[in-house]
Amino acid sequence: MKVLLALDQGTTSSRSIVFDAEGNVLALEQKEFTQHFPQPGYVEHDPEEIWESQFSVATEALKKAKVKAEDVAGIGITNQRETTILWNRKTGKPIYRALVWQDRRTAPLCQKLKKFEPLFRKKTGLLLDPYFSGTKIRWLLDHVKGARELAADGALAFGTVDSWLVWKLTQGKLHITDATNASRTLLYNIKTGKWDAQLLKLLKIPASILPEVKSCSEVYGTTHLFGAPIKIAGIAGDQQAALIGQGCFKPGHVKATYGTGCFLLMNIGNKMVTSKERLLTTIALSIKGKVEYALEGSIFIAGAAIQWLRDSLKIIHQSSDVDTLAASVPDTGGVYFVPAFTGLGAPYWDPNARGTILGISRGTTNAHIARAALESIAFQAADILQAMQKTAGMQVSELHVDGGVVVSDLLMQMQSNLMKKPVLRPKNRELTALGAAFLAGLAVGVWHQPEDVFKTWKLDRKFTPQKQNPKTISQWHRAVERAKDWAR
Repeated sequence: MKVLLALDQGTTSSRSIVFDAEGNVLALEQKEFTQHFPQPGYVEHDPEEIWESQFSVATEALKKAKVKAEDVAGIGITNQRETTILWNRKTGKPIYRALVWQDRRTAPLCQKLKKFEPLFRKKTGLLLDPYFSGTKIRWLLDHVKGARELAADGALAFGTVDSWLVWKLTQGKLHITDATNASRTLLYNIKTGKWDAQLLKLLKIPASILPEVKSCSEVYGTTHLFGAPIKIAGIAGDQQAALIGQGCFKPGHVKATYGTGCFLLMNIGNKMVTSKERLLTTIALSIKGKVEYALEGSIFIAGAAIQWLRDSLKIIHQSSDVDTLAASVPDTGGVYFVPAFTGLGAPYWDPNARGTILGISRGTTNAHIARAALESIAFQAADILQAMQKTAGMQVSELHVDGGVVVSDLLMQMQSNLMKKPVLRPKNRELTALGAAFLAGLAVGVWHQPEDVFKTWKLDRKFTPQKQNPKTISQWHRAVERAKDWAR
């Protein structure tokens, strides 16, 4: 029996999952790693810790599944996107910590370059925001001693986390990325499918540090670190991998992944569309020369708001307690929580917004705040879906959901109510990892066409809309306005 190994490298943990040819989970291992916050707005990871934790859980998952390396048909990689790593090609060592996608330190640079935003928008589908890799690369080149000298010598390599993992898996033989991750850098022209010389010049980034861009599904190379050769055969950024795992291959299909952040992607087919509603246009999939695009809305803080209730406010002992606490009150008692801890993403795009809780009275309790935290996730997603429908000129019939936070029945019902759409939660919660495994399986012949993923999708529960007070949305938008521009 041939199996597939998915490396699912996320923002707060590294996970590895072994799947069989029917998409069933045979084993799962997960390990959290350290989050570094040197100062407000700065978020960093140790690249070596990312690698060590990912390799550790991969080894343990194979052991737990009782399969040998020779039984693995291929490895698929999915990763936190935009997180930026620079390393020395000669030593293989990072020259600085990874700058995480949540990191806001390049906000002043983005503001300085704002007049060029239409150009970046036209070529990359992205906005000029600290979220993306390009300005992070520039910051590292400008602030890390010796970085530009290494680049001039051809000894410096840039990669998002997928590139770093492939480099380590192949012991420095491969420096590659895929089209979905490349499309998140502010440097990749998603129309021409190439790194863009004009954008590189604007950001003062040498082309020599960039990885080669590959499709999402092909045999890139082989790793020998698990005791026998295993093909590395699939790569996609985590949100695109989830879109694939959900089987959203037709225009108008939408998925939402609720993790540390929340990300909605709508398949828009093979034509690039630029959003006037400040959504991103990104590459959804690249297989055998065929490229499909997606509209994307990014919410920076979703599950992280629940973690904040647990770790900072300490009003719940574990994340799963939030439903019980929030359900103990019928509503938020007029409380609105805007979780802009690291600014606001789509459709607001304000790096200077900060977290705000409004409407507190003497009667406000922990339960009201917990319920407002859940509502904040649903409100943000509803705003994005409305913008997507307007941009694409089509009504969405239903929302496919996945990610760790979808275990919250209360949140899923809130989401259905606010969007006025059915919300479909699958039995398999590991759809991001499944998407990566599926891409690898396509490349090595375990599966034969993208639609084969439908055979693995099974419904757990369908949430249908219930009546919603229309005032709550307008009040939410008032709260957002008050959170904006606070940290300027």
